[in-house]
Amino acid sequence: MKRLLIFGFGYTGRVFAHRMQADGWEVWAAVRSEDSADEARAAGVTPIDSSDQAALVAAPPMTAILITPPPTDHGCPALEALVPAIARAGAFPDWIGYLSTTGVYGDREGGWCFETTPLHARSIEAGRRVAAERDWLEVARGMGLTVQVFRLPGIYGPGRSPLERLHERTARNIVKPGQVFSRIHVEDIAQALAASIARPRAGGVYNIVDDEPAATHEVNAFAAALLGQDPPPEIPYDEAEMPAPARRFWAENKRVSNARAKAELGWRPIYPSYREGLNAILAAK
Repeated sequence: MKRLLIFGFGYTGRVFAHRMQADGWEVWAAVRSEDSADEARAAGVTPIDSSDQAALVAAPPMTAILITPPPTDHGCPALEALVPAIARAGAFPDWIGYLSTTGVYGDREGGWCFETTPLHARSIEAGRRVAAERDWLEVARGMGLTVQVFRLPGIYGPGRSPLERLHERTARNIVKPGQVFSRIHVEDIAQALAASIARPRAGGVYNIVDDEPAATHEVNAFAAALLGQDPPPEIPYDEAEMPAPARRFWAENKRVSNARAKAELGWRPIYPSYREGLNAILAAK
């Protein structure tokens, strides 16, 4: 029996669990709350308390482990919980995946980023991701673990897309000339992770993004047209009121390449741009 442990059972973790269950995997989830445990059980996933070292050690050997939560100011919570448990249990997984962010590249003034691009995090959150990536890769080298890092942009999918925001009238149509963002459909993340499990490479780092970075107002216009409505009024960036984290997000302008993931993993996004992704979400409603 192939077993997957997902540390943190959020949006991406749930989709990946479903993807792997369809391939016959048994899925476990390390969670912090009883509500998350209930969500896991409802999805056919076995929950385990992420803070219970004895339970983590006693769990059956895992073929693969996916780490999804963001680091805190104390570092990656999964590193502190899982590494001692793996060492005590003496059963090393074949694959460990760490979900990071393309925010580690910082602002590139619209230029392209590759996995070899020097990291230049501009926020505390992105800086913590840089440190967590480094910590996982260093521990992997020291223990002989096969750890891969996946840098993700903005994630969208069913229930979490511009279509829902337009329907709920919460979409803000901010326009900043020359600004683009990379994005990724959650199903494409699941496909990329499965492809990596099939072709693990210790120390591998991959950008998992779609093929077409695009401006937010262009995406909103396309989504509105799908719904047969006008897009929200455009708000010039300089006039937009937004909290500090959002302002930092908009201060970074870059295009992110997925060429390495395609070449090494044989992965191709099911939804190469927001157009295919949004069409599929609407068709499934």
